[in-house]
Amino acid sequence: MTLFRSLYAPAYFLTFVAGAAMLVSTGASPLWLIALLIVAVATSLVAERIAPFEAEWNHSHGDAKRDMAHALVNESSILILVLLLPFIASLVPWPSVWPTSLPFWAQLLLAILLLDAGISFAHFASHRIPLLWRFHAVHHSVRRMYGFNGLLKHPVHQLIEISVGTLPWLLMGIPQDVAIVGAFAVAIQLHLQHSNFDMRPGPLAYLWAVAPVHRHHHIASATEGDVNFGLFFTIWDVLLGTAQFRSSDYIRAGQVGIAGRSDYPERYLAQLVEPFRERPPESGLSPSQTRGHS
Repeated sequence: MTLFRSLYAPAYFLTFVAGAAMLVSTGASPLWLIALLIVAVATSLVAERIAPFEAEWNHSHGDAKRDMAHALVNESSILILVLLLPFIASLVPWPSVWPTSLPFWAQLLLAILLLDAGISFAHFASHRIPLLWRFHAVHHSVRRMYGFNGLLKHPVHQLIEISVGTLPWLLMGIPQDVAIVGAFAVAIQLHLQHSNFDMRPGPLAYLWAVAPVHRHHHIASATEGDVNFGLFFTIWDVLLGTAQFRSSDYIRAGQVGIAGRSDYPERYLAQLVEPFRERPPESGLSPSQTRGHS
């Protein structure tokens, strides 16, 4: 079991991302990628029951249907964006400068690095700009952490993050096949970031923002949770001075969510509306001081 806990995260990531790359390379229909993602979700749920980090988080909090709605809307929007890439790229008034001579795996790593930088800094900004925080708070409202709710985001915030993250892709003229696998890798990474599997990645945790690292970010405390914004890598948090590498084993049931917002809506449609509701000013504090964290 110790070996399983150590190898699970890299095996999960490499298996499913490699599977996506293989499907794309053979010209398979995007429907096969959807099927592969469903297998990934099922694998994550099974693993969380074999070796859960927090047993309580394996029990539904009445959130399963809501999380499914978020996942369907957000993953569909990413798929549509990737399929539209050739059209969007045609609007860029210069030829592609993407290094297509590199091996596919090197292009994919470059794509992930570029996307990760944009999304991580957009994430950081969302904890400091009140308007962005209103939409990002939906993701922070979760009361338990398990792989599937990593896909829980307000569509507006999803659009903001993806727009910032994919801008370098568009400007450089990324090939569609690299973009498709890169987008798929995001879904796999979000599962690993929020997983309730008791993974033990060892030294990899200093480089890779998986659950033991990201769990700090979800603690319901405005001060303790203001850390670890990176999606894939921890380097961005090191640069921002927001990296936290101590053990997150103490973060358990009842300790995640948004501090001071026990009334945050839990139903899907109510969460879509919540950012547009008028709320009284909270002592003029910044989101990082008032939100609690997620």
